[in-house]
Amino acid sequence: MFSPERIAISIGAAALLAACAAQRGQSDIGFEPPRLGVPASPEQVAAWDISIPPSGEGLPQGSGTAKQGAAVYAAKCQACHGAKGQGKPADPLAGGVGTLGSAKMQRTVGSYWPYATTLFDYVRRAMPTTAPMSLSNEEVYAVSAYILHINGIIGEDTVMNAQTLPAVKMPNRDGFINDWPPQKR
Repeated sequence: MFSPERIAISIGAAALLAACAAQRGQSDIGFEPPRLGVPASPEQVAAWDISIPPSGEGLPQGSGTAKQGAAVYAAKCQACHGAKGQGKPADPLAGGVGTLGSAKMQRTVGSYWPYATTLFDYVRRAMPTTAPMSLSNEEVYAVSAYILHINGIIGEDTVMNAQTLPAVKMPNRDGFINDWPPQKR
């Protein structure tokens, strides 16, 4: 006799197989898969294909300084990240350098993030949370410069752009180990 658990597992497995077959467009199970959505156009894909690697490849035109970024930060970031990136209600952006190995570890842009290009990528893609992808390239460069400045990484008048941003040496750049492809140890 089959237990209720075995029956449920068998039904679940059959449903999973049916879903996989449907996903592949096969109709050997007696029905066609749902036709949801439409294929994305190359233009739509390009609009979302905005990842910036550590090398800075793909950084857009534009530039900004911490001085310029202070005004953008006050208007569009401070309500969540606090004055000078100290946090509340959202995570802090500044401080914490040297705390990663301590009991009071604080992960911030300055203490944890290995690349300044990651900062640009994240700000452009996700901030402000109420209007992601709404900042101009100049605003993203300026806010990035401001955040780097309040962490003591660059000067107030240092210009951040597609050439200078990838060259910024973050305090924790060497704190990560690349294990891809997997290394033999």
